[in-house]
This record gives sequence, C-alpha cells and structure tokens, in this order.
Amino acid sequence: MNLNDLHVYQLAMEIADEIWNIVEKWDPFSKWTTGKQLVDAADSIAANISEGYGRYSYKENRQFQYYSRGSQSETITWLTKAKTRNLITEEKFNQLQIKMEELGKRHNKYINSIGNSSH
Repeated sequence: MNLNDLHVYQLAMEIADEIWNIVEKWDPFSKWTTGKQLVDAADSIAANISEGYGRYSYKENRQFQYYSRGSQSETITWLTKAKTRNLITEEKFNQLQIKMEELGKRHNKYINSIGNSSH
C-alpha cells in the first residue's frame, strides 16, 4: 500500500484543498490573519499523516498521527472563528464539520491499525 491509497490521507488532502479554495477568495486582512492560520492547520493534517507514514517505526508513525489529530482540532477551531467572523456561512461550516468528523473516524481507525498491518 502506498500513501495515496490511504483513505484518511485522501480525505485530509481534499479538505485542505477545499479550505484553500474558500480562503483564497477572502479580502487581504482576513487571508493574512484567520485564513493563514486555517490553511496552515488544514495543510498540517495531511502533512503529518504523510510524515508519519514515511517513518521507519510504528512508534514514530503513531506520534505523527497524534500531531495530525492535533491539527484536526486546530482546523476546527479556525473554522469556528471563520464562521463567527462571517467569513464562511453556517452551511459551509456544517459541511466542513461533517467532513472533519469523518476524517477523525478514519484517522482513529488508521492509528489503531498501525503495527497490525504493513501500514
């Protein structure tokens, strides 16, 4: 199995790209403040999944998956701030929240599988 075959990685990449497409339409101040934080947090999810996947031990892989879960929580915080600052609609927030919940479930399954298979 390769990294691109991991469903959790695919979903993390999809969410980050969706967030990028939203933020790139914001005014400069919103992009520079909330937007940069939101994009960085969302990008960090897949980046940490990838970094952990490339490590040589299960312990290191798990550690990076925990970092990735932290980035998931941070992304939700910045999405909430974007909603309360009227940068995204309630509907878009809810759609992304559902995707983030699915990502969390898939990520937990992946973490639990580390050491029980090839990846």
